[in-house]
Amino acid sequence: MAACIDDPRAPGRVVYGLDEIIRFRMLMIAAGYEDGKDADRLRRDPIFKLAMERLPEAGDLCSQATISRTENLPGPRALLRMGMAMVEQYCSSFRRVPNSIVLDIDDTFDAVHGVQQLCLFNAHHDEYGFQPIVVFDGDGRMIAAVLRPACRPKGSQIVKWLRRLIDAIRSRWPRTAIILRGDSHYCTPEVLRFCRARDLSYIFSVAPTSTLRKHVIALEASTARPGRNRHRARKFGGSRSSMMVRQAGTASSGSSRASRPDRWGRYRLYRRQPEGWIATHPISKHLLRARPG
Repeated sequence: MAACIDDPRAPGRVVYGLDEIIRFRMLMIAAGYEDGKDADRLRRDPIFKLAMERLPEAGDLCSQATISRTENLPGPRALLRMGMAMVEQYCSSFRRVPNSIVLDIDDTFDAVHGVQQLCLFNAHHDEYGFQPIVVFDGDGRMIAAVLRPACRPKGSQIVKWLRRLIDAIRSRWPRTAIILRGDSHYCTPEVLRFCRARDLSYIFSVAPTSTLRKHVIALEASTARPGRNRHRARKFGGSRSSMMVRQAGTASSGSSRASRPDRWGRYRLYRRQPEGWIATHPISKHLLRARPG
C-alpha cells in the first residue's frame, strides 16, 4: 500500500515511513480504535510498539496529525493503484490457480460524525454517512473496496467499477470462471449486459413487482393442474415474493415440485443435478437466455 502512494516529503527529514503509518493505523482499527485522534494516546502503548516491531522503551509511534496527513495524501491515481494492489495480494494468496471463484458484491453503510467529504444523508439508515462497495470471495476473503457517497449506485457506475475489477483478476487468471452474486439493486440492464459480454455467470436477486408476479402466476397457470391452480393463485398472488435468478444450462418444462411455490410464495427456478444446474420452472426461459455449461 505504501508503494502505491507518492511521498512528497524530504527523505532526509522523514521520521515515520508511509508503511509504518499505514500499519499503525490498520492495527488501531483492528483493535477497535477507529478515530485517528486515539493515536495520541496509543503511540506510547507498549503492546502497539511490540506489534510495530519496536521495543517498549523505544521512541513513540506517529501522532494523530501524521496519520491525518497520510490519509489525505492519496489522489485518484494512487487509490486505483492501491485497489489493484489489493487484487494482486488476493490472487497471490492462492498456491495454484482456481478453476472458479465467486465474487460477492455488496454495499454497507458507514455512519460519520462530522462533515467529511462525500458524506450524504441516507433515508433508510436515517443517518449521514458513506455507502462503500465491498467485494469478498465465496470463502469470505476480501478482494476490493471503493468508498462512495451514501446513495444507491447506478448501473453505469457499477459496471465502470466492475470492469476494472474483472480485468485485474483475469490479467492473472484468464481461464478462471467468475460468478457474480449481488442484491436486487445490482440487477440492472447495464450489469446484465456486462456479464453476458464478459462471459460471467451471475446470481442476482430480482425485486418483486406486480408485473413480475402476474407473469409468474400466468406461467404457473399454464403448466399446473387445473384443480389446484385457482387456489394457488389466490394464496400466493398477492404476496411479496422475491426470486433468485441464475444463469443455467438447458431449460426444462413441466410442473415439478421445484417449480411450485413454497409456503412463502417463492419459486425455485433452478435445481442442482450431477450434470449441472437445471431449470425447473418455465419462467426461466423468459428471464434468461439458456446457455450451455
